[in-house]
Amino acid sequence: MSYITLAELAQRPGARELAQVASNALQAGRDDALMEATLTGADRSAWTPEQCAVADAAKARILNAVAEADALIDGYLVQRGYDLPLQLPTTSSGKRVVTGWSRAITRYLLNQSRITDESKDPVARDYRDALKLLGLLAQGKFSLGADDPAANTATQSTDVRFDGAPTVFGRDQLRAFR
Repeated sequence: MSYITLAELAQRPGARELAQVASNALQAGRDDALMEATLTGADRSAWTPEQCAVADAAKARILNAVAEADALIDGYLVQRGYDLPLQLPTTSSGKRVVTGWSRAITRYLLNQSRITDESKDPVARDYRDALKLLGLLAQGKFSLGADDPAANTATQSTDVRFDGAPTVFGRDQLRAFR
């Protein structure tokens, strides 16, 4: 089970960026509309089989990057004791956070051959932020929200009881000194 779908990647960062970074660098003419159709599962009958084969190869590279990103996320989640694969409700804030991490890591993996200043690159910044938050999650300093399975098991019991030593100087003990 993947933490992000191809349709979610088609929305953001978008089919244009994915067509540029996932296509073979030696091939000319990347078709954004074809990549959009390939990622969303739309009809591709308007394109030739050769064009569809190029888009399918790019899709395979994207799926490989998604699988690598998910494996990296699972590596951090297992440190915290999560049951894998992580199953969160689709509407939960935790699901959106994990999807964002998967998007950032996948994008970074697909953009590795890009020449840019890593300190100012938004793709690299998002990747570093995702790894930083994953590290905090593994240490128990970050939570996935109300639906976090690890947080719910740790805080099930809220019963607190205090027990102290018997008093040394109470009424009964001092009665002998009157």
